[in-house]
Amino acid sequence: MPVKPLAKPHAAPRRLMTVAAATLALAAAAPATLAYAFPSATVSPTSVAPGGRVALSVDGCGTRTARATSTAFGEVRLNPGNADSSTLFGSATVSRNATTGTHRVTFECGGPGGERVTASLYVTPGAARGGTGGSVGSMSTGQIAVGGALAASALGAGVWVLLRRRTT
Repeated sequence: MPVKPLAKPHAAPRRLMTVAAATLALAAAAPATLAYAFPSATVSPTSVAPGGRVALSVDGCGTRTARATSTAFGEVRLNPGNADSSTLFGSATVSRNATTGTHRVTFECGGPGGERVTASLYVTPGAARGGTGGSVGSMSTGQIAVGGALAASALGAGVWVLLRRRTT
């Protein structure tokens, strides 16, 4: 009786595992690259009455300090939320004498002379407007790319696990 040669292991699971590992490696490296390439800043809420408080944050500076300046509140120093945070936070009280209208808030990474990014703050004539209050923002292209890469790597890993289960 002739002996059948052993079947070659399928190369597809190995290729899939390689693709999943490469995607995961790219996804892990992307946030660090994108975070320092394009700082982004937020002011929340985006509209406030004179005397109201606003939360300030900047992400992607690559520094441990930053400052925010505006004609609405002066200068505020921003610091990380914890030891591992790349986001810097602070808060400010809008001057009671602030003029009604849009004020530019300039964020400087590392302080004066550092990389700059701006956001807007609207000072209302009376009480601050309701609504989302700046809690809902838009997503940057980098955030969408990172999310897509993470979803693709999770899908690839799931398919690899399913194929591995089936062959054993």
